[in-house]
Amino acid sequence: MAEPMDRDGVSDGATEWQFLQCFGERTPGEEIQDADIISTVCFDGDGEHLATGDRGGRVVLFERIAAEKKLSTVEDVAPQAQMHPHEYRYLTEFQSHEPEFDYLKSLEIEEKINKVRWGLGEAGGRLLLSTNDKTVRLWRVYERTVRHLGHFNIAPEIRATVTSAAQLKKMGLQCPTVLRLPKVLRVEVQLTAKCKRVFANAHTYHINSISPNSDGETFISADDLRVNLWNYEHADKSFNIVDIKPDNMEDLTEVITSADFHPHHCHQLVYSSSKGCIRMVDMRAAALCDKHQRDFVEQEEQPSRSFFSEIISSVSDVKFSKDGRYLVSRDYMTVKLWDVNMEARPLKTFLVHEPLRAKLCDLYENDCIFDKFECCISGQSTHVATGSYGSFFRVFSCDDGPDHLLESSRDPQRKRVNNAKGASGKKKGAPPDRRLAGLESLTLGDFGAKMLHLAWHPRHNIIASAASNSLYLFCTAPC
Repeated sequence: MAEPMDRDGVSDGATEWQFLQCFGERTPGEEIQDADIISTVCFDGDGEHLATGDRGGRVVLFERIAAEKKLSTVEDVAPQAQMHPHEYRYLTEFQSHEPEFDYLKSLEIEEKINKVRWGLGEAGGRLLLSTNDKTVRLWRVYERTVRHLGHFNIAPEIRATVTSAAQLKKMGLQCPTVLRLPKVLRVEVQLTAKCKRVFANAHTYHINSISPNSDGETFISADDLRVNLWNYEHADKSFNIVDIKPDNMEDLTEVITSADFHPHHCHQLVYSSSKGCIRMVDMRAAALCDKHQRDFVEQEEQPSRSFFSEIISSVSDVKFSKDGRYLVSRDYMTVKLWDVNMEARPLKTFLVHEPLRAKLCDLYENDCIFDKFECCISGQSTHVATGSYGSFFRVFSCDDGPDHLLESSRDPQRKRVNNAKGASGKKKGAPPDRRLAGLESLTLGDFGAKMLHLAWHPRHNIIASAASNSLYLFCTAPC
């Protein structure tokens, strides 16, 4: 009997994640330039395009294509992934941000891309938002037809330096006796990006999030203390909708860490804080949303609190599910799945770094405890994924199915260990030591390799993960 399939087309039995593609794979011993390290990954609304940003201020775009039309080289695709119906190909890249200097504050502004997000495109084009620490840029990505001409009367390299017939004679050449019109040799369609707007001078602190609105006209940008609302057509002004800055900065107890618009309700958004809470606000209630509609927070038991409790409870990422019914959040130790109608406690809590709890002192000393891991949720809200150390990432089932510890490599299950199903309604950690052997075996020297950024395709079981300067794509077996 065939195993039952869940809504994402993933078997409830032993789900087999397999390598699909890799772009920018590094060779053993290759030195990695800091500017080439990927700093953000994002699919568009239908998953047909994928964008990455790096520390060098560049944005790279990829397009999803049918397998029979793939243009990638043989070494980009693993033999076991040949049957997958879709793959991606490189489209184009452009320089989004340059390094700047703030002369008023005597601060250097890095070109590093903090976030890229796809917006609702215009006719014949797509919109893309990119941001560094201070400036958000709006790009129009569109197809441009390029015609290559040939059969000129004079070779192009000569024509560029000749302005008269006399010059031709000096060069020992004769004027053509029959003039002919150039011919179009071939036509190419190239993807081009053009900067439409620059949204600047609105953030005192570093921008950590941008999120386009479902109305197709506005987006938000969030820094440590404020969330601003922008209109695509007006780059010279923004509206401050969330402000947690106290009158006296000595009274500051928390900062904003992430923000996201509701996928369907243009008046709702959520933002997370370093105190471990997630707040939902309704922009219809007031111009300045200083009072939240809902407050999602799980109270920690007092005896279990320690010196590190506040640090590891800081929410580094929060996202709505595609249907807007759920929230997925990531703190240092766990991933939590929330029902937007139940703020008292999460539906599920997935333990990601429980084997590292004994090493919190060492992680604090080398600042790894402050790493900001992202999370993502599948299109049907049946699975969540998040990164870890040593190029590992975890895929959790929201329906008490098996969890998976995968590695960003051509053999993602190379270090796979037996998966154990979590009991219904309970925290799913790793009772058997062997289950998380991949994390337990890490030494302090391995914490330099971090899987911070990943994204889930909105319709299919395809995960894009950024491992240093390499972009890996993984998929489940076609259903």
